[in-house]
Amino acid sequence: MARLWHTAILSKWKHVFEFIPIESQIEKFQDEYYDAIARCHVSGESTIFIEFMLSQIDRILEDISLQMNEENEQFSETVRKMLEIMEYDTPYTRKTLMEKLGLKSRDGFRRNYLQPALEMNLIQMTLPDKPNSRNQRYMKV
Repeated sequence: MARLWHTAILSKWKHVFEFIPIESQIEKFQDEYYDAIARCHVSGESTIFIEFMLSQIDRILEDISLQMNEENEQFSETVRKMLEIMEYDTPYTRKTLMEKLGLKSRDGFRRNYLQPALEMNLIQMTLPDKPNSRNQRYMKV
């Protein structure tokens, strides 16, 4: 029951915890989990348990980060290139960005540069309500 509350409280605080497999992590390190609880009972304070849980959350986030980096390796390089040519507070058209990057394929630009950067909130549209407008510009955030 305590684990359920643990997940519920963390999920309410930050929604990302809905997707972090804390329960699975505790199962992997169950002996250490119960040892931390037992040591807290002896010491009369929660510090050991809190440190244990924080270290497990840190491990999970590290694993997720490594997975994301592996999956998005191509995106991060292409996005990095695009961000390098952009200046803050300067709106760019799709065409201008493609020219600066030496690209010809609209689809490739959209898929490998634009969409990942938008999804990671690294750039923003000047007309977010009209994503396909010919007047659309993109700005570095």
